[in-house]
Amino acid sequence: MKPTAETLRELGARIRDLEGTAKSTGQNLDTALTPLRAQLAYLRGQVSMTRWERVQLARIAGRPTALDYVERLTSEFVELHGDRTYGDDQALIGGPARWQGRRVMLIMQQKGRDTKDKIKRRFGSSNPEGYRKAVRLMDLADKFGLPVVALIDTQGAYPGLEAEERGQGWAIAESIQRMSRLRVPAVCAVIGEGGSGGALAIGIGNRVLIMENAWYSVISPEGAASIIWKDSAKAPEAAEALKLTAPDLLELGIVEEVIPEPVGGAHLDVDAAAEALGEAVGRHLGELAQQTPEQWVSGRAARFRRLGAYRED
Repeated sequence: MKPTAETLRELGARIRDLEGTAKSTGQNLDTALTPLRAQLAYLRGQVSMTRWERVQLARIAGRPTALDYVERLTSEFVELHGDRTYGDDQALIGGPARWQGRRVMLIMQQKGRDTKDKIKRRFGSSNPEGYRKAVRLMDLADKFGLPVVALIDTQGAYPGLEAEERGQGWAIAESIQRMSRLRVPAVCAVIGEGGSGGALAIGIGNRVLIMENAWYSVISPEGAASIIWKDSAKAPEAAEALKLTAPDLLELGIVEEVIPEPVGGAHLDVDAAAEALGEAVGRHLGELAQQTPEQWVSGRAARFRRLGAYRED
């Protein structure tokens, strides 16, 4: 019989308790921890989730937001506001910071933590001024030689009439173009949802990473189901067809690395999830630091030209 998610959560909790005890008391508990970790690794390999289940996990209440990671992984973060054209978009935030000691420019999609905050931030869906703010932050990153770290978490760009009136599509295209020309390294990480052009606008990185239970696709499962079957209830079938989960994307070469989450999802142990994200992003930044600006630009272009496949008949 295959183990349940609840079994994995309980085993993960036991391991975290022992790790906490070892850390607080200075005891060496490797004799107890090693077999438990081995058991957990084995059981995780026995548990399979549908693509729709992973989409639901990416949306679950309490899943860490971009600011949750900022609080745990950065120092000296200074949020910069406004696009210098229209206004300040609350769904897309960013500014200079130190990522585990390394100076970077952060560009992030913030969904919000409670109902009031989520409404203010439109659940992470930006208006055009959000993407123009992103371009402004990229300009500053180039000017001051700051590597860009982008945290992606959105179902897509805001679809409202006012967004279209202010040039939503054009703003997204400008952000994609600007990011492709950065003369500093860029590491992007999908931490929750990565939907459509709203995600791609800040996803043109030299390296693109994804959390284990996040998803990244040209369209949300509900959107695809509404178009194909005229029925959003068929979202689970659409999710299967889209192949939008982290393992799918790694196999297809769309991402460079899948960042493991705590058993049961990042929401159950935000500190552990942050530690894994911080290590992965920092490692890729370190590797990219050995390259030149010309290599960053050409490598980014080559990376995205390799994506996809076509056939000439």
